[in-house]
Amino acid sequence: MQTCPNESSTSHIQATQVLSVKETADLELTERFFAGDESALRDIYERWSSLVYTIALRSTRNPEDAADITQSVFISAWKGRAGFDPNTGALPAWLLGICRRKIADFYSAKARVEIVATQAIESDASQPIHQVDTVSADTIVDRVVLADELGRLGDPQQKIMELAFFNDLTHIQIASVLDLPLGTVKSHIRRSLDRLKKRLEATGVTP
Repeated sequence: MQTCPNESSTSHIQATQVLSVKETADLELTERFFAGDESALRDIYERWSSLVYTIALRSTRNPEDAADITQSVFISAWKGRAGFDPNTGALPAWLLGICRRKIADFYSAKARVEIVATQAIESDASQPIHQVDTVSADTIVDRVVLADELGRLGDPQQKIMELAFFNDLTHIQIASVLDLPLGTVKSHIRRSLDRLKKRLEATGVTP
């Protein structure tokens, strides 16, 4: 059965009209977002968050990390919306550009934390873990990544490592604060650092 020329023409016109409506809706959404309409942020998130999440997940291979990156992308997009120029590209492309930068930041932070862990394994009980770090782990991204990794540890390892990384306490000071034998503290720290280093290596931070 052949399609009537009129039917084919009508289908083409309808498809063009649908595309036009979609493009118009995208343009209006972009204008609302650029103008600071908070409801536009919600609409943009509903429209393109799955795309951003898919890209992040493909890179990190971890749903939790991908979700964190996705959230960070839209927060950064909202805060930096004044820097978006619709004349240079569509909004989805801009969001994916932010996503790529967030992924790069994520891996850079994990690499820096991996350096801290490696150096800390070689440190002694009189030196705070933070001070052996030749690459600062004090940036916000680094601290978030580190806190997330330490959160995977159970107690007392998590508490010991938080005191070591975030309070710059030596092994001896940690033993005193937690009323634990120094040997126990050193053992927990070494095992936790080994575990942290292996996890970071497993996620592709190191070759």
